[in-house]
Amino acid sequence: MGVAAGPIRVVVAKPGLDGHDRGAKVIARALRDAGMEVIYTGLHQTPEQIVDTAIQEDADAIGLSILSGAHNTLFARVIELLVERDAEDIKVFGGGIIPEADIAPLKEKGVAAIFTPGATTASIVDWVRANVRQPAGA
Repeated sequence: MGVAAGPIRVVVAKPGLDGHDRGAKVIARALRDAGMEVIYTGLHQTPEQIVDTAIQEDADAIGLSILSGAHNTLFARVIELLVERDAEDIKVFGGGIIPEADIAPLKEKGVAAIFTPGATTASIVDWVRANVRQPAGA
């Protein structure tokens, strides 16, 4: 992937029919306040829309937020599409209401990290900084 110029770029997305986006907006703001460029896609995005946005925006990571219980299907589909589009260098992380039993299988499918309720914005920002490419000059 190499070291790209500029700040880390993160697409924050709400896949599926989930209609609650407060958490996603809080994370988007925390990442922005930490100096990252954030593209928030809004509610009711399909995996295809999310991957298209990430590729078009030259994103370094996709942060998925889900409360609906469809995380196993939707997160896996985003990973599949990234592989199909030869964009698997875009890291995928997620958060929301995700049972502990589902975390390991999601990671096996390629989700880099899962943040459950109670995770601090600082811990998410720190994870992105440590696990997504570093901006030039860092």
